[in-house]
Amino acid sequence: MTTAATLTIYAGAALAEIAGCFALWVWMRQGASALWLVPGILSFAVFAWLLTLAPSDFAGRAYAAYGGVYIAASLGWLSLVEKQRPDAWDVTGAAICVLGAAIILFAPRAA
Repeated sequence: MTTAATLTIYAGAALAEIAGCFALWVWMRQGASALWLVPGILSFAVFAWLLTLAPSDFAGRAYAAYGGVYIAASLGWLSLVEKQRPDAWDVTGAAICVLGAAIILFAPRAA
């Protein structure tokens, strides 16, 4: 699998998970209609399906690498959807996490 395809899978999974979480957040924290649960549940299903496509022989390694992508994507959501600018500490922390995810995902492994 190409690096671009791998990153696309992880980015899609992050978007789906964050959208699902946000739907539940809006319902529970902002008093929105329970109908928000429908797209939330569908988003979680898409997230889980996409993560199964990650190029790893072990689920735990795929999830660990995904964690860094999720953190960075969450800050993108914060900025684009919630209109709150991440501060320097947010960006620094996310950069460290993405570096860790890249090491986990792309490190050469013994056969």
